[in-house]
Amino acid sequence: MRVVFMGTPDFAVGTLNAIADAGYEIAGVVTQTDKPVGRKQELKPTAVKAAALKRGLAVFQPRRLRNNPEFLETLRQLAPDVIVVAAYGKIIPKEILELPKYGCLNVHASLLPKYRGAAPIQWAVIDGEEKSGVTIMQMNEGLDTGDMLASVEVAISKEETGGSLFDKLAKAGAELLVETLAKLEKGDLHPLKQPAESPTAYARMISKADGRIDWSLPARKLECFIRGMNPWPAAYTSLQGKGLKIWKTRVETGESGEKPGTVLAADESGLLVQTGENALRITELQLEGKKRMKASDFLRGHSVKTGTVLGE
Repeated sequence: MRVVFMGTPDFAVGTLNAIADAGYEIAGVVTQTDKPVGRKQELKPTAVKAAALKRGLAVFQPRRLRNNPEFLETLRQLAPDVIVVAAYGKIIPKEILELPKYGCLNVHASLLPKYRGAAPIQWAVIDGEEKSGVTIMQMNEGLDTGDMLASVEVAISKEETGGSLFDKLAKAGAELLVETLAKLEKGDLHPLKQPAESPTAYARMISKADGRIDWSLPARKLECFIRGMNPWPAAYTSLQGKGLKIWKTRVETGESGEKPGTVLAADESGLLVQTGENALRITELQLEGKKRMKASDFLRGHSVKTGTVLGE
């Protein structure tokens, strides 16, 4: 079976490697264009491009997929039996979806129909879900609405972060995709249609601005939010005019009557902060210009008075 692979970030690398290791013929790898990074704005290849070149695979980086007859012809010449898509980052037009014999399969990091969209991993943690997973989907023109071919559940631990769940789902997705390709060849798949509506909100892409902490929210929601935003963009607030990233917290019950964001205590146990409901104990943080550290270590070198309001 000839495969064309389409993917961009780290999440997709494991799937690409799994396909290659399983012995499938990879006719080409399609990824997004190199992006400028750092102060010098030097072009950096995508994670998928780097992995593909390491294996000696042909790489294609079209600037657009729609209205691009040259790239469409390139795909025709590659003659894939199936196109596998894993976090490519752009909508696949109809003419590409219909080109291969077996169409396009997508490795989606949620248990569809939940969390359709670009950031299902982070939103599942933010929303306090107890489980997530991966769904292999037959792609159509909708936004993650195609028939479901296979799925696997992955538990979300109480200390799960967006980053740790990312790693779990990347591994699970790679394994499930290879299993699905084998069944596809044998004609042993049983597609399941999705309902028209998703039970969760669309998992929109997350921006850096989304990391700002709203202390008026309940402590439990904030604890999930902080884990979901870890490692990027990181949940943040401000302290005495400087940016403050919050990495680890725990919920503590009790009401003080103080304004949300008010520091109730600053001691060896960390910073205790009033929220919209109950309080949040910050145990690991990072002040602007400083390294990430335990809150207890931070407080040995920084004086934070009770009554200080974070975010002001």
